[in-house]
Amino acid sequence: MGKSLQRTSGGAASPPLGPRVTSVAAGAVHDFSKAPQLWVRLLEGLGVEGDAHCGTTVRHRFAHRRDPELPNLRQVHLIAAELFDDLALTGHVVRPGDLGENVTTAGVDLLALPTGTELRLGARALVRLTGLRTPCRLIDGFQPGLMKHMWTESEGGERVRRAGVMAVVVGGGTVAPGDPVEVGLPPLPHHPLLPV
Repeated sequence: MGKSLQRTSGGAASPPLGPRVTSVAAGAVHDFSKAPQLWVRLLEGLGVEGDAHCGTTVRHRFAHRRDPELPNLRQVHLIAAELFDDLALTGHVVRPGDLGENVTTAGVDLLALPTGTELRLGARALVRLTGLRTPCRLIDGFQPGLMKHMWTESEGGERVRRAGVMAVVVGGGTVAPGDPVEVGLPPLPHHPLLPV
């Protein structure tokens, strides 16, 4: 795990050029939030080095109690920094790492990407999207009233999750704020991300 950063006020700023990593975070224990870091190391097939969710089998506490042998499809949690800007308009100050994500990005519509999309983070790290994070009741424990803003409604009237996406590490490497993000779409037909 990289070195911890002190928190600053406000959300992550949008990058000046192209899709970018704006923050990285990790936590060795199962807390709701994760501490921002100067950098994190992604380990192929495992996740973020030193993070509580690192491993080949499921580390999510609820899913682990049901079946500890399930594959870990939630090795890396990514959230778009643009969500923090939207939440600020509702009076909620949410900072990188607050919602438990490992990687905060800007300039990438993570929620619109299909299952199997690969994201190159920096020079070497590569993650493959496995699904959506479902907002849980702990969000209101973090900030009362926040949970209702973690959902939106599609034009068709369906509830849409806004709590980020989950991924597995398919190529290891170090990731730091400012690193570029490259998007590689899977072959057609594309399938939307579903909760994992």
